[in-house]
Amino acid sequence: MEDADEIDSLVELSFEETRVLGSLIEKELTTPEYYPMSLNGLVNACNQKNNRLPKTDLDEDEVKQTIEELRIKRLVHRVDLVGSRVPKFQHNAEKELDLIKAERALLAELLNRGPQTTGELNNRANRMFAFDGINDVEETLQELMEREPSLVGNMDPAPGQKEKRWFNKLAPPPIVEEMKDGSSFYVPGPDKRINQVEEMTKEFTELKEEVETLRYQLREISDEFKNFRKQFE
Repeated sequence: MEDADEIDSLVELSFEETRVLGSLIEKELTTPEYYPMSLNGLVNACNQKNNRLPKTDLDEDEVKQTIEELRIKRLVHRVDLVGSRVPKFQHNAEKELDLIKAERALLAELLNRGPQTTGELNNRANRMFAFDGINDVEETLQELMEREPSLVGNMDPAPGQKEKRWFNKLAPPPIVEEMKDGSSFYVPGPDKRINQVEEMTKEFTELKEEVETLRYQLREISDEFKNFRKQFE
């Protein structure tokens, strides 16, 4: 296993990146005969109706761009198999995030479905890894949370429930909307890149206004200097 000191900072993913990475990990563990995955297969996996929250309708171009972003972050790489003209893709989470199979199973669920309780994760992740009961799931989650950097965190229970909910820390903190009927739905946290663009746009606007002000002041000084020179002509 990789030395924990070598993982000194946690990569930050967009929502699309979490969906692609989560789908790759899930398919590696549930259908190894179809793994690594083609682009078309990965698009279908990202958009499947079961085990995905929120639902998505990503197209090939969006998934292809997301793959490239994950390749830069060393979490996905392309595989060219002998005798196949179709490129395949597989994740690199086992190495880059230092994850054993049990940890990959839980992280895949959190990446694909958002915040969940230990009980929900126990029921859903067992198709990827045979946990020894809910205590085993809880201990694995606790280990993921206590790592440096931490890969998961927990949030308050849903209304009417007692169990805390776990979420992955690879993406911005999720937003959970609580409904009046006691149900809840998960909304991905805002992408920091959007905020960065907005901040840059604001800074550019402010800089532009400052330049305009300086140009106006310079023109006034120029006019005053011309008037001053006329006194001596």
